[in-house]
Amino acid sequence: MGGFEDDEPPSKRARASSVESATLSDIPCYSKPTNPLGGTMARPLTSQGKEVMVGSKGLIKRDEFVRIITKSLYTLGYEKTGAVLEEESGITLHSPPVNVFRKQVLDGNWDSAVVTLNALDLLDENIVKSAVFLLLEQKFFELLRNGNVMGAMKTLQSEISPLGINRKRVHEMASCLISSPQNVLVGFSKPGIESSNSRFKLLEELQKVLPPTIMVPERRLENLVEQALTVQREACYLHNSVDGLSLYIDHHCGRDQIPSQALQVLCAHRDEVWFLQFSNNGKYLASASNDKTAVIWKVDEDGELLLKHTLTGHEKPVMMVAWSPDDCQLLTCGMEEVIRRWDVESGECIHVYEKSGVGLLSCGWFPDGKQILSGLNDQSLCLWDLDGKQADCWEGQRSTKTSDFAVSKDGKLIISTSRDSAILLFNRDTKQERLIEEEHTVTSFSLSEDGDFLLVNLINEQIHLWNIRTDPIRVKRYTGHKRSRFVIRSCFGGSEQAFIASGSEDAKVYIWHRASGDVIETLSGHSGAVNCVSWNPTNPHMLASASDDHTIRIWGLKKATVKRRDAGSSSGSNGIHMNGSANGNGFVHQCNGSRSK
Repeated sequence: MGGFEDDEPPSKRARASSVESATLSDIPCYSKPTNPLGGTMARPLTSQGKEVMVGSKGLIKRDEFVRIITKSLYTLGYEKTGAVLEEESGITLHSPPVNVFRKQVLDGNWDSAVVTLNALDLLDENIVKSAVFLLLEQKFFELLRNGNVMGAMKTLQSEISPLGINRKRVHEMASCLISSPQNVLVGFSKPGIESSNSRFKLLEELQKVLPPTIMVPERRLENLVEQALTVQREACYLHNSVDGLSLYIDHHCGRDQIPSQALQVLCAHRDEVWFLQFSNNGKYLASASNDKTAVIWKVDEDGELLLKHTLTGHEKPVMMVAWSPDDCQLLTCGMEEVIRRWDVESGECIHVYEKSGVGLLSCGWFPDGKQILSGLNDQSLCLWDLDGKQADCWEGQRSTKTSDFAVSKDGKLIISTSRDSAILLFNRDTKQERLIEEEHTVTSFSLSEDGDFLLVNLINEQIHLWNIRTDPIRVKRYTGHKRSRFVIRSCFGGSEQAFIASGSEDAKVYIWHRASGDVIETLSGHSGAVNCVSWNPTNPHMLASASDDHTIRIWGLKKATVKRRDAGSSSGSNGIHMNGSANGNGFVHQCNGSRSK
């Protein structure tokens, strides 16, 4: 945004990129402004539009409001409109001295710019010094880049050093005097210093230093609007919207944004479904069953789940599944048996992991996708390379027979059940061990997306939320669901993981508000215990539940008319018995991968 000399009217103002732009009188389309209703543009009467404060509560200063609107118009590229607003309101974006200062900066008149800056009557000497330092730093590098080493040295010694600030930067600039030009530009200059718009970048830096009354901060209006939207979103108790917040209306989410209606029933399993998990990209769902199979479902563009592969080969019930970080591979773990690694696209078994004389209980991936982790029934936790070579093993009381575990995204923190009522947080780098001590037996747990919170299911029909960022502290408790005999799993979910969902032995799915702990939905439909739930990580309106009734239910938003689809039954349109669905996908795959012992 360019500035002009004192005697030039505001109507000539344009962005800095067009200092030589024409005046409004040279632009025919603005010689006679009109309003949308026809006729000439309305101009405020002497007694109108001149209030010092505006807004329904009188909290907004009129001149500040107009200035940040003007600034936003220029930033958005509406130069002519911004100039008209300045002229019609009588409120200029910058004072004449500031316009002179900006033009001097853009023209590279550094000495004059320093004089003008000192004439702006800034009360804080530190601000003045910081701004002068930026001006002289630019002057120094331009002299150096143009080959004027003596001029640059003089500027550094007689103008920059006497300021007595930013000594580290001064030393870096001094070292530039004895470096080659390439080293000067690559090693020490600021980003963009050698580009044609480096002086525009300097103006942006000056805006951050100078008071906003002198130069309005960049994108101030956008920042204010974003703050207002953020406050509305945080105040929205049931926020779970997938659409962006609108500026036209105040934001509010109702219960209709919580997935609470069964949109699909998946019936491909022939026995109890114990575990399920959406892929990281939300495009697939994998389920594990007492029928010794695992199933991969694909989420199509319409949100309908289609059976992609039935994975067979386990000799015992499949306890759990785990998606690779890139969602291209899937692990399945048999009950005290082996782990199998599958290719998701082809459905072929790639590798079988087993340890002689020991049964495997759980499986998971390291964040780099190059190693897998498993809990064993000898109470050890083992790390494997993909080719089956054991990379590490932690023996002793690091896992119980119900061996859940989780790994942080950086791979440094391993979380596992230590004993019946305790969870171990083990840092691989520092070897530090921290414990979460519960009063009752831990049946399962899950880690939040940000890695800062752990959701712990207990045998006494409670779910506890722990903050594990530093020393573990319990921050919330959730109750209402039923558990007496089985392992029941819960999960984080919804927009920004603002909700908690859990299965229950009363054949229902429970949903709590994470922050308040209130039950906000109880979902009925299953006819057997609900063992596991999974919330789609990319679609806050999709929740899946696995039940002893042999089915998986897909929950979504309530609609006026919803036709329920049963997938995997004899009459299903997208399930299979042995050879896939009616549209040709969903083949059964027998594992024939390589084995590691």
